[in-house]
Amino acid sequence: MTEKLLSPLRTRPWPERWLIRMLGAGGATAAYVVCVPSGSVPVSVAGEVSGGGGVVLAVILVCLAGYFGHRDDLAWPLLLVAVGPAVLMYVSFESEQPLAWAFATLVIAAGALIAATVGRCFRPRGGEDSADGLVCAAAHRS
Repeated sequence: MTEKLLSPLRTRPWPERWLIRMLGAGGATAAYVVCVPSGSVPVSVAGEVSGGGGVVLAVILVCLAGYFGHRDDLAWPLLLVAVGPAVLMYVSFESEQPLAWAFATLVIAAGALIAATVGRCFRPRGGEDSADGLVCAAAHRS
């Protein structure tokens, strides 16, 4: 069972691959809906996250991005983890604060890419891409 949960998605059949990806996107979107109250703007004018919901949301999104970074190609965690919350955040901001939305989206996307890159470093060493080896070797040196 552990092998099935942690093996690369490219080795799994396509229905299972897409089901897992859709569950990940739904999980990220659901985490945003649960952690950020309906109709509220999660970032105040000063840029502070209101309440503990922002911290819980960040932890959930980082964990999801790391998991999908470990299992899938590098672009998928960005699409699966960052797009859903960014769209919901855009709707909740109602174009009142476009710069705050852009900044929050950039932070979510950067966090997802960093967590995905860290997740890729924990892949088994057999049959990896050449770029993965360079990124992980640089991470292990410092």
